[in-house]
Amino acid sequence: MKYHINKGIGRTVEFQGLKAQYLFVFAGGLLTVLILVMIMYMAGIHTYLCLSFGIGAASILIWKTFAMNKKFGEHGLMKLGAKRVHPKYIVCRKPIRRYLKRNLTTQKQIL
Repeated sequence: MKYHINKGIGRTVEFQGLKAQYLFVFAGGLLTVLILVMIMYMAGIHTYLCLSFGIGAASILIWKTFAMNKKFGEHGLMKLGAKRVHPKYIVCRKPIRRYLKRNLTTQKQIL
């Protein structure tokens, strides 16, 4: 009896070159474009205008998603999100005496 080993275990999910979180951006964006086209069509906007908007928006979404995937790599979106939250500089408004006083008190308690 022969069993085939799945060599994809432990690797990131990939579809047509898109990796990891870019798949979710891609799928969510296409779903959003589809819903917008349906809303526009039900609102009574001309069919060709709805189709041209859908095709244009989907094309831009595909282009930008693949460009971000190529530029930032597999973990790029997480790194960008972390960089936005990270402070640019640390502000210390307490006087230095206060830090020294607390450290001396702590050291006396240990001894």
